[in-house]
Amino acid sequence: MVSGLKKGDTIGVFSPSRPITAEAPEAVKKAVRFLEKNGYYVKMGRLTGRSDWYRSGSVEERADELNELIHDDSVTCLMASMGGYVSGSLLPYIDYTYFREHPKLIVGHSDVTALLVGIYAQTNITTLYGTNLVTAFGRCEEYATESLHWLEKAGSRESFVYSMPPFYSDEAVDLEILPRHEKKLANAWKVVSKGKASGRLIGGNLNTLVTLFGSPYMPKIREGDILFFENVGEYADACERYMYQLKNCGVLDKISGLIIGKHREYKDMGTGRSETDICLEIMGERRIPILSEFDCGHMSPVLTLPIGRIAQLDTFVSYAQALKIT
Repeated sequence: MVSGLKKGDTIGVFSPSRPITAEAPEAVKKAVRFLEKNGYYVKMGRLTGRSDWYRSGSVEERADELNELIHDDSVTCLMASMGGYVSGSLLPYIDYTYFREHPKLIVGHSDVTALLVGIYAQTNITTLYGTNLVTAFGRCEEYATESLHWLEKAGSRESFVYSMPPFYSDEAVDLEILPRHEKKLANAWKVVSKGKASGRLIGGNLNTLVTLFGSPYMPKIREGDILFFENVGEYADACERYMYQLKNCGVLDKISGLIIGKHREYKDMGTGRSETDICLEIMGERRIPILSEFDCGHMSPVLTLPIGRIAQLDTFVSYAQALKIT
């Protein structure tokens, strides 16, 4: 069983896709300082500062970096430096046997979905959809503090209820120009449809998640699962494409609840239709509890969600406290 995350633990940072540690070294330093100031040790992976065009290294090099940290018994939590587009290429080369026998927390966001869902499918060990090193902790400290709070909650074995942060930012900041302050937009989660659901939590970045269907790295969706997803910068037609993939794979007919994250830079293509509207159309007459605008998207702060834990979604209660992890 994975132990919880606590002060004094060592966080091992790996770079499975975009070479952000080479592109924004000052943001990396800021993120590391923040975690160290808050009581954690940080161990950077061997690809820190490396770049191979759109990725941090070859498939073999990136897999070796991750496996080295998996085998490092001083490391409690594995954290991605950032996502990108090619994290999934590591899936055949991860040492799942050692991870299963020596479990650790592993957390990331966006394209890192492939690794989080794949590792869960192969090991049945809970993984964490949430903070990347740079995009969560290399930005303004107010939001970094909120993000760390929810990482610590999700990384524990305790039950807890999410509470809605009062503010959020949708700024796509230039990580080479470190912001002291970011937008403070008034937050408001939205109840799309009311109801109660209890089930295993599964999800991640949707355009990455759909690439896993048909592979051994996608867990079989069970009756009663609660699905969460988020996207960034997608067009309405692409969102419909992802939704009908979920429908065609039977996912939307099995889940008992749905959580939709904030979607930064969504393009409705002149339709006036939101991502949620598209989802409801694809679902047809079926109605389940749905909470949207949840803070698991490409925004600040980010609320970490534990893949594989049992969640309760109750949209009859205050929307700002509708989700509980048991």
